[in-house]
Amino acid sequence: MNGGVDRREVILREAAGLFAKRGVAKTTVRDIADAVGILSGSLYHHFPSKDDLLTRIITSYLDDLLARYADVCTGTNDPLSRLHGLVTASLETMERHPHAAEIYQNEGAYMRRLADYGELRTAARKVQRTWIDTVNEGVAAGVLRDDIAPDVFYRLIRDAVWLSVRWYKPSASYPITRFAEDCTAVFLDGFKTDPRRRRR
Repeated sequence: MNGGVDRREVILREAAGLFAKRGVAKTTVRDIADAVGILSGSLYHHFPSKDDLLTRIITSYLDDLLARYADVCTGTNDPLSRLHGLVTASLETMERHPHAAEIYQNEGAYMRRLADYGELRTAARKVQRTWIDTVNEGVAAGVLRDDIAPDVFYRLIRDAVWLSVRWYKPSASYPITRFAEDCTAVFLDGFKTDPRRRRR
């Protein structure tokens, strides 16, 4: 490793892995330093605290997610295409930040104690708003049903997509694009047999 930037990236990556595996509260600064191969005191030259590490991990993830969502929303006006795009963007962002989504799902109580929690909450609300606005547009266009609350649909599909980080690993035979298609199909078309659809 050469240079402060590279070392910081390694620290963030190792911290994210430990936070996802052990939980933030059970992970110590020494654990992170040991994983990186430095002394605990040296870690403080790069980050002031464990909480700062957590904030940077989640902020990087949410910023990337929102940037990808913005690209999706400007790329199509069709609500169904946009929903598929949001699923794909979520999966691709998780691939770039393999532990952040799991940390975000599991560490809500801990994150609420962070000094910068207000900024994280604002970003999270923008994520939610993007999904719910898309669903509302689909309902208004008559392509999505109006008897299920948009926030309920959002929570169901969000958890299905984001929690897949625990088991889904992209492969040549089942890439992210195919997984996004399947996930979207299950939520929009259901899982019942349709004679018009054939196994690919």
